[in-house]
Amino acid sequence: MTAVNAPRPVPYDRELEAGLAAFLDLVEVVPLREHTILTNREHFATIIPPIAEQVAGRPVEWEERVIPGPAGAPEIAVTVVRPARGAVDAAGAADASPASPPSAAAPGVLGIHGGGQLLGTRYFGTGELIDFAARFGTVGVAVEYRLHPEAADAGPGPRGTAGAEDCYAAFEWFAANAAELGVDPDRILVSGSSAGGGLSAAVALMARDRGGPRPVGQLLDCPMLDDRNDTVSARQYDGIGAWDRNNNDTAWNAILGPDRFGDTVSPYAAPARATDLSGLPPAYIAVGAAEVFRDEAVAYASGIWATGGEAELHVWSGGYHGFAGFSPDAIVSRAALAARDSWVRRTLRLA
Repeated sequence: MTAVNAPRPVPYDRELEAGLAAFLDLVEVVPLREHTILTNREHFATIIPPIAEQVAGRPVEWEERVIPGPAGAPEIAVTVVRPARGAVDAAGAADASPASPPSAAAPGVLGIHGGGQLLGTRYFGTGELIDFAARFGTVGVAVEYRLHPEAADAGPGPRGTAGAEDCYAAFEWFAANAAELGVDPDRILVSGSSAGGGLSAAVALMARDRGGPRPVGQLLDCPMLDDRNDTVSARQYDGIGAWDRNNNDTAWNAILGPDRFGDTVSPYAAPARATDLSGLPPAYIAVGAAEVFRDEAVAYASGIWATGGEAELHVWSGGYHGFAGFSPDAIVSRAALAARDSWVRRTLRLA
C-alpha cells in the first residue's frame, strides 16, 4: 500500500499498463528486501536470455574477455559486441546514417546493466549493445561489475564505490584498447539504465576528476542517483510500480550500509551527492513521469545546466520505470526510443 500522507501518484499511460503488469509478473517472486536479495538474484538469472539467444537473427557477433580490474581488485569479465563483418540491419539504413565503413574506426558504447547494483549480470544490458551494433555500427563492451552487498566495502575507494570502480576500469581498458577493437577512442559513450544509469554518471565523474579518457557522452536512462530517496516522486511510488521506494531503500542500504544518509557518501556511489557537475560530457537523461527516479533525474539535469553543461532531459508522461524496454510498441515508448536514437546519432556523429 502507498505510505500514509504520500502524495498522490501520477497515473500510468493506459497503453503502458499491460506492459507494466507483464513486467511485474516476470520479475516479482518475493518483495526485494535485505533477506530476499539472493532469492531475487537467482530468479533474475533465470529470466535473462543467453547472449546467443539475444543475438539470434541479428548481424552481430560477440566475444568474451577478461580484463584487469581496479588496482587490488579482481579481474573483470566483459562481453564485446560488434557488427558482423560488413553488416548493418536494414532498419539501421532506414532510420539512421550508415554505419562507419569497415576501414574506419567505429564508435564505442560501454554498457552498464541495471538491477539496483544487487541483481543481474552483464547480459541484462547486452540487448541495447546488440541493437546499437546492428543499427549504428557501434562496438559495445558490457561489464560484469561487482554486486552489493558483497562488494559494499570491498574497495578500492569509499564504501559503495566498488561497482563504479569496476565500470571505470572497463572504460579505461576500452579506451586504451580502442585501436585493437576497431574503435575511435574519442567516440566512446557510457550507457546504462536504472543502476546502470547511476554507474554511467559515476564513470563520467571519475573520468573528469581523474583526468582520464573522456566519454563522448553519458546516456542515463531512468538513472538511480540519490541514496536519500526523499523526493516527491520517491514518496509517490511507495509500494507501487516496477521499482518502488522500498526496493530503492533495500538497494541503497546494501550499497552504503551505515554510511547511507551521511556526509561521507561518495558521489561515485551516489552521483546526486556531487557538489560540482561542471566539466562533464553531454548527458542524455530520460525518465518516466510515473516512477520513483523522476525527481532526482530532473535535479541532476538541472545541476548540469546550472554549470553551463550540456544535458538533454526527457520526462515521459505516464511512463513507469523502464517502460520503453517493456512496452516498446506504445506510442510514448516509440517517441522515447526515437528521441534516444536521435541523441545517440548526434553524439556519436553518425548523422
